Formats: sequence, C-alpha cells, structure tokens
Amino acid sequence: MRQILLFILLIGFSSIAMAQPGRGTKWSPEGNAYYFNQNNEIKQYSFADQSIKTIIASDLLTPAGASEPLAVRDFDFSADESKVLIYTNSKRVWRFDTRGDYWVLDLESKSLRQLGKGRPASSLMFAKFSPDAQKVAYVSERNVYAEDLESGKIKALTNTNGTPKLINGTFDWAYEEEFSCLDGFRWSPDSKRIAYWQIDANKIKNFLMINTTDSIYAYTIPVEYPKVGESPSACRIGVVDVKKGKTKWMSVPGDAQQNYIPRMEWADNSQLILQQLNRKQNESRLYFTNAKTGAAKLVYEEKEEAWISIRTDWEDGNMWKWIDGGKSFLWITEKDGWRHVYKISRDGQKETLITTGDYDMISPVLVDEKGGHLYFMASPDQSTESYLYRTALSGKEQAERLTPADQEGSHSYQLTPDAQFAVHSFSNYYTRPMREQISVSNHQALDPGNSIANQFDPSQKESSNVSYISVTTEDGVVMDGWMAKPKNFDPNKKYPTVFNVYTEPAAMTTTNRFGVGRNRLYDGDMAADGYIYLSVDGRGTPAPKGKEWRKSIYRKIGVVNIRDQAMACKKIIETYPFVDAERIAVHGWSGGGSTTLNLLFQYPELYQTGIAVAAVANQLSYDN
Repeated sequence: MRQILLFILLIGFSSIAMAQPGRGTKWSPEGNAYYFNQNNEIKQYSFADQSIKTIIASDLLTPAGASEPLAVRDFDFSADESKVLIYTNSKRVWRFDTRGDYWVLDLESKSLRQLGKGRPASSLMFAKFSPDAQKVAYVSERNVYAEDLESGKIKALTNTNGTPKLINGTFDWAYEEEFSCLDGFRWSPDSKRIAYWQIDANKIKNFLMINTTDSIYAYTIPVEYPKVGESPSACRIGVVDVKKGKTKWMSVPGDAQQNYIPRMEWADNSQLILQQLNRKQNESRLYFTNAKTGAAKLVYEEKEEAWISIRTDWEDGNMWKWIDGGKSFLWITEKDGWRHVYKISRDGQKETLITTGDYDMISPVLVDEKGGHLYFMASPDQSTESYLYRTALSGKEQAERLTPADQEGSHSYQLTPDAQFAVHSFSNYYTRPMREQISVSNHQALDPGNSIANQFDPSQKESSNVSYISVTTEDGVVMDGWMAKPKNFDPNKKYPTVFNVYTEPAAMTTTNRFGVGRNRLYDGDMAADGYIYLSVDGRGTPAPKGKEWRKSIYRKIGVVNIRDQAMACKKIIETYPFVDAERIAVHGWSGGGSTTLNLLFQYPELYQTGIAVAAVANQLSYDN
C-alpha cells in the first residue's frame, strides 16, 4: 500500500514541476506538506506521517450545469489560502502551454467562476492573485488586465489599441527562447500596482512560416523574428496604478533597443530591481528604480570577456535571492573562474563568497536562513554527475556533501522550506529513476521499505552495455563521455559507430543518468543491431569544469567545439580497435545538427555519414 501511495505522490509531484501559473512546488503555509493535482482534485501530501488527503474534491471544481470537473492543468492558492486559481483548457505558445482559461474557487463560499468574461477562449496567460487576494491580474492578447474578484469588474491596464507587435506583460520569440522570459508582469507587495514589461517589435521584420498541412491551400504565418545583425525589439518597464490605470515608465539608462532587461521584480512597495544586459550580453547592471518617479540607480555591475549567463537562477526565476530581510541578496557569478554564489549587500558595496573552493556550483536548491545554510548541487570530482551539498551562508565553512558517497550518478532534490525533509530523485546509466522521501539532516528515508539505499544495486553496473570513458585529445583536452557496446560484443570484431553530439552551451549529452546509450530516434535497438553508440562532451558545453571550459567557445562556435569532437573521434579510433574507422556516423539535433554538418564538411576523412536535425546551417539565419 505504501508503494502505491508513493507512486501516486510522485505522479502528483512531477505534475507540478512544470507549474503554470506560478513556479515549483506548492508548499503548505507550514512548509511540511505540499499540494498536488490528482484526477482533477487538489490533494495534500504530509511529510510528517506520509499521508495523502483530499483538500479540494472534484465536485467543487465542477462548474454549474456541467457533469465533469474542470481538467486541472495547474493551480495556485492565494496567500491567505482563501481562494484557489485553476488553470485549464491550455494551449501552447511556442514551446510551452502558457495560454488557457482560468477559474477561481472561493473556499469559503464554495463558489466557482470563470475569469476573463468576454475574452476569447484560451486567451488568458499568467493569471495570479494580488497579494491581498482581492484581485487577479492576467495577460490576454498582449495586454494586461486586472479583475476584481468581488464585483467581477475587468479593467484594462495597458493600451488595448496597440498593434499586434506591441507586447505587454509577455514577450517576443527572442526573449522567450534566449532568456527564458514568459510571464511579464509582477504585483507590488501592497497590491496597488503592477510592474510589467513592454516589448515593441514594430521595427522587427517578419519571418514567414509556411503552413502546408492545415488547408488545401498553403498559407503564411508571420512571426516577428530578429535575425543575426538586426536590432532586437525595444524593451521598457512600466508601473501601472491598478486603480487609476496610469503607467509610469522606468527611466533605465541606455538605448532601449540595444539593451535587454531579462529580469525584474519588486524590491519593496516603492522600488523595483531589474537586470539590464548590453547587446553583447557581457555587461550586467542591476538598477533600483523608483516606482513613482521612474528614476534609476545603479547598484551592482559585472563584466565578462565572453558572456554573462542568466540561466543559473533561483526558484522564483530571478538572478538574485533576497536574504537578511531585504538587506542583502545572493548572486550567482563566474567572475573568479568558477560558478559561485556571493552575498551582496543591498547597496552593492560589500561582497562575501559563500561557495568557496575550486569547483562549480551547478544550481541552487534552497536557502535556509533560519538554519544559516545554502543547499546546492555540485560535483567537484566528476563533471557528468550531480550531488547535494550544504554550506554556511557566512561563507566561513567548506561545503559538506549530503548525498551518500556510494550513489554515483545524477541526483535532484525538492527540499521543504524549513530544510527538514526532501523528495530525493536518483538515477545513473545502469539504474532506473528512483525516488524517496528523506530527512535531510541524516539523508535517511522516511519509509525504509522504499529507500534508495535498500533498492540501489551497484552490481547492475557489470551487466550494462554502457560504460563511461575519458578521452584526452592530441590538443590535451580531456573529454568525458559514454560508450554503449553492441549485444554479444566481441572485441576482436569491428563495429559501425555512431556519435551523438550537441557541443554547444545549452546542454550536455554525457550526464550520468538512466537512458544514456539509448537512441530514442532510432527505429529499433542499436545495440541489438550491432552498433557502437557513444558521446563525448568537449569545450563549450555547460559541464561543471570552470568558466574557461564553458566560455572557450566564445566567437569560435563551429571551430573549437568541432575540433574537440573530431580529435576525440580520432583518439577513440586509435584507442579502441573494435571501432570501425570506415563506418563512422554522427547525429544531433539543433546545435547538434549544426555540429553534425560541421564535422561532415570539416573532417570528411573521419565521418562517413551524418543525420542533422533542425540544424542552423547558416548562422546569419539564427535569431539575434
């Protein structure tokens, strides 16, 4: 029975990981339980007794006159938990389901009603309660609206007569694709104002996508798409008074079309904090702006020779994490050669290194101010793996590894806000994904019968056809990777060999997790069909090997990363006589597609064939 409960729990837990609205886990106010959707009911899982109970039954989520409850895509509670926002009937915008319908359930009156009356179906985006739970704001057709929950009155807060290329409260393609910007507005803490992005794409030329499948006559779909060399969309931040409906624009220095603003939030009721990147993305500036006057004050800046990464953010999506009651914030930077966390005073004058040592902090997990610790993922000794570490917020301690030493592979954790409990996930190349609930202090399973320690079988490593390898090229570059050998492998035979590649800053292909060595695009079983399948990560990939490793590709894409792959291929042929040098193939998707083409044309003596999917064949046709 406990295993069944755990299975239900994990389904619910994974379903809220892609939260919309909101981000991340829906914790209870006490922080020792969380909510999840199961079969269109909202349920609560408690760590204390590992129990599951229904909080909102499906009958409360059934509209008047309907026979079925709403199909809950996601949900969010108001701050006082008196109401719950239900997201349903979702539609995709680019990559994600960010458009749909929203309903509000009042938990006191048990009334359920749909928001956005009069708006087109599935047109509402990013709906969220005001902090006082009196209103809900949302975006519809590129404009921001606020709806009063008592009267039902809807107020347009932005210019609804704007062109389709004047985008309020959300973003254009480039901002979403390159900066992970989707939700483009923020409530003030006192619920009186909303800060929002406005993207002006009127000067951006259209790329015409051709639809040949939805009609007997093909037709074009115009998309504002700034290509390489073209100026980006202009961007500015406005603060609108919800009652008066008037916007004050923030006076951020610099050309609005030659600088980006990828991150913004309220610092308090009177100020915003925002990040500005220059066009080359190698200069980052943090500004405080006065919400009433628009005046901007520079508080912190950083410069890099290559680029400044903004994808190593905190659970709320920002680059900073406020601590000390707003007197300081945590900031992730690579300025000393490693990806580290610093504590920065609010005025930007004092810095303290928190994650000390010659290693990369892979990603933050939790800040436990009461306990005085930062929890984060790292792997100082093996770039293909990830483990949970803890260090003092004072910066005066060496990081302590909490993940058991005998569980090699990839781990992830969802810690309760008080850092007492966690859901721990684990897999490696010979172990299917496993999950358990643990007590963080001793990393012990709450249910010993379902503990990873009792189920993990290291002996399975011997029967796997996958092995991890290390290759040192003639250039002295050490590359980690994996090799999947054919079934009934005979070292005296020669086998056709397929390289899986990506090689660019967005992703690694060699992470030690379950599924490596399997090609999901191959129609069949490569191992059964007699292929060697392998992958190695070279310079330019986001491996935790220091800034120089990741940034060496700057202005050398298609050169450094390609040579690393080719030289690794050459070394593998020399090292492993069972690799057939006359039958070498390469394949990849997106950046991997580009790499495939580069390898075929730059090193035809090594690669006989390739499969390039969604490749950028000409860098000038990519977005800017």
